[in-house]
Amino acid sequence: MSDFDLIVIGAGPGGYVAAIRAAQNGLKVACVESRDKLGGTCLNVGCIPSKALLHASEYYAEASSGALEKFGVKLGKVTLDWAAMQGEKAKAINELTGGIEMLFKKNKVTWLKGRAAFRDASSVEVAGKSYSADKFVIATGSSVTPLKGVEIDGEIVVSSTEALSLPKVPKRMIVIGGGYIGLEMGSVYKRLGTDVTVVEYMDTITPGLDAEVTKTFARILKKQGMTLMTGTKVTGVETKGGTARVSVEAAKGGKADVLEADVVLLSIGRVPNTGGLNLEAAGLSLNDRGQIEVDAQGRTAADHIYAIGDVTPGPMLAHKAEDEGVAVADWAAGRTGYVNHAVIPAVVYTHPEVASVGLTEEQLKAAGTNYKAGKFPFAANSRAKTNRDTDGFVKVLADAETDRVLGVHIIGAMAGTMIAQAAQAMEFGASSEDIALTCHAHPTHSEALKEAAMDVEGSPIHA
Repeated sequence: MSDFDLIVIGAGPGGYVAAIRAAQNGLKVACVESRDKLGGTCLNVGCIPSKALLHASEYYAEASSGALEKFGVKLGKVTLDWAAMQGEKAKAINELTGGIEMLFKKNKVTWLKGRAAFRDASSVEVAGKSYSADKFVIATGSSVTPLKGVEIDGEIVVSSTEALSLPKVPKRMIVIGGGYIGLEMGSVYKRLGTDVTVVEYMDTITPGLDAEVTKTFARILKKQGMTLMTGTKVTGVETKGGTARVSVEAAKGGKADVLEADVVLLSIGRVPNTGGLNLEAAGLSLNDRGQIEVDAQGRTAADHIYAIGDVTPGPMLAHKAEDEGVAVADWAAGRTGYVNHAVIPAVVYTHPEVASVGLTEEQLKAAGTNYKAGKFPFAANSRAKTNRDTDGFVKVLADAETDRVLGVHIIGAMAGTMIAQAAQAMEFGASSEDIALTCHAHPTHSEALKEAAMDVEGSPIHA
């Protein structure tokens, strides 16, 4: 007999969720994790700590900039206590990671501390001991993508991990990469007084987002004081005397230049964590992007081994991994799992937030899809007006013949929360008319989604 019915390798958002769900399904489960805390990158050095700093830095920026005075809130001199901000971040991490450990105990999930490597298709080695299982889930997540000519030293040249816990707020920061993580961390430090320059190889920041949203997003970030150098590549970074010199040139070739900063954040993407797993012993291999290919049920080339999250194709998002974790835990227990990869929302947690689900206009045009678009600005939304925070808009894309919603894209203060309604509507196959005819509470930001849906047929009320 095997030691366990299921062994999950990795305790990030996908792995720990898979382990708990499998245990709830009646399986004897173990979860392998080498960190001293559960939760993986997301809870320890990713999603959670970055959101803690984003939230705190927004408070500081509001208080220190005088933005609250128009509401009758007048403050004296505002000072930054960086240590206290870091302490509150750590508190949030500890509460959440500790909560997962309690859930493991509650659901009788065994935590195997260490790194796992397959010995063969039915067993793994962890910290010098062998454990067998009938089934496995690989959920080892991802790491920072390296860049030739840029060596991370953890002090001056850092990854997002070190950027979360810098010893002090730097005067100048260069962010290499204009994606979600780089812009979020850059916005944290910009609010705290850092001069932030973002260098992006592509012609636009967040190149995967709807182009109209990206254009508005870039304009807002520039207005906030962030320097955006798009269409620019980094050819090397040198550090000397506590300063970094970043060599850049036009991505298509051209005049070279040198930028100086106190801290350089490398954030050009992430790569799957598959090294050290000894996948060959289990009969598995990687595709040309270093990912593990899976079928509709999350199964690898070996039917009893599943893979989820960042090690598989698709967007590297914590909630994608969570949904896949629940699904494979159900499949492994003989039940029916479910994930709709066409309806996975994505959010950039800057201010304003940017959120999207489904297809962009560019994707629809490329596919030759006949579609209709509706748009509504937050400048015409009553709640945004009362909050004096009116940047952005909501865009709804629907099939021109069936009116089925194909994509929703939002830039605005509450975009990350609002996108859930859009995702749920798409999950149920809603039309833009369904959203338009649904009563929305007043005054709320969500009314902007209703009005954008009404605009698909050209009949919004307030625009």
